[in-house]
Amino acid sequence: MTTGFDAERIRKDFPVLSRELPGGRPLVYLDSANSAQKPTRVVEAMREHMAMHYSNVGRAMHALGAESTEAYEAARDKIAAFVGAPSREEIVFTKNASEALNLVAYSFGNRTNDDPRFRMGPGDEIVISEMEHHSNIVPWQMLAQRTGATLRWFGVTDEGRLDLGNLEELVNERTKIVSIVHQSNVLGTVNPVERVLARVRQVGALMMLDASQSVPHQAVDVAALGVDFLAFTGHKVVGPSGVGVLWGRGELLDAMPPFLGGGEMIEAVWMDRSTYAPAPHKFEAGTPPIVEAVGLGAAVDYLSEIGLDAVARHERELTAYALEALADVPGLKVVGPRDLDMRGGTVSFTLEGIHPHDVGQILDDEFGVAVRVGHHCARPLHLRFGIPATTRASFYLYTVPAEIDALVRGLHHVRKVFA
Repeated sequence: MTTGFDAERIRKDFPVLSRELPGGRPLVYLDSANSAQKPTRVVEAMREHMAMHYSNVGRAMHALGAESTEAYEAARDKIAAFVGAPSREEIVFTKNASEALNLVAYSFGNRTNDDPRFRMGPGDEIVISEMEHHSNIVPWQMLAQRTGATLRWFGVTDEGRLDLGNLEELVNERTKIVSIVHQSNVLGTVNPVERVLARVRQVGALMMLDASQSVPHQAVDVAALGVDFLAFTGHKVVGPSGVGVLWGRGELLDAMPPFLGGGEMIEAVWMDRSTYAPAPHKFEAGTPPIVEAVGLGAAVDYLSEIGLDAVARHERELTAYALEALADVPGLKVVGPRDLDMRGGTVSFTLEGIHPHDVGQILDDEFGVAVRVGHHCARPLHLRFGIPATTRASFYLYTVPAEIDALVRGLHHVRKVFA
């Protein structure tokens, strides 16, 4: 495999990739869909802020308070630019993507919200898909239980694509919101947002994307996508854990009630009532993830300098290389698209007669290869394919072909162990 992308140089920015595991094994990290490793720049930005500038934001009338607030709000500006948000006020910091999805789900059927777009009750419908992460299933289940609305979902084809055969029947005049994953964390499938959104607009519904697997790996522009809400999480974007992002159209955020109550999300408080700050601050109750937001700002700066288009090309070449190499492993079956069309750098598979937990343990213990095993918080998708679990290898900007070679050698060894 040849590529103009200098992943070897990029690897030098990630200290953990040079470490040895117990027994002298080099680390082969193929679990970036779970969580990405962190470049030195992000670590140092967080250390510097914590050591020299830390204070609470938006409330302290002193130099440290001003510096911390400036850094926190500068991170909001960086992230708005990173995803093409028309306004910085459309960027809400959350704990993670799960909280962002829950925030939007909470707004529907809320008695404090009289906007008809957010009314939800018996006869109304919510549409998701069978390939969703639990974070984009459970909040909508809870909304349906709370309001009496009906939860419906797109199926998945045998090839691992969203089944749009019943799009017009599934998304109809009763639909209030469609929330689907942009790129599957199991299948690697990139979903056809434009086609689904066209139908959503026909029926006057809203649309949300779980972009936790797309924002780190491809250029995402919320204005160009045209959806209403988008969520992603910091730790998959070479940033820290503990911080996520909700982007929402400004007029929708203005219409939504607060999700959590407390300090800093208020305008004024009396003993019997409160008024609320405008978005995004009305959704950021209490002390926010200040240092984590600073780290996420540094992370998107880092990715922007490299270029997401270049990252996507690199991962496409790696995925092509991996799919070809894995095809030589006896008994291995890829779960998901076998071609590169609308596909990201995540490859999940089964190995005939061998449980994924055994696969992952041997790869780690004997080859230093870190992969994810299990249902990857997408149990309904595994049930759809009639399997309890898969092994998942996932690639990122710092992945090199030699690591895929190590994975394949390890899988051949696993086959011999269980022969």
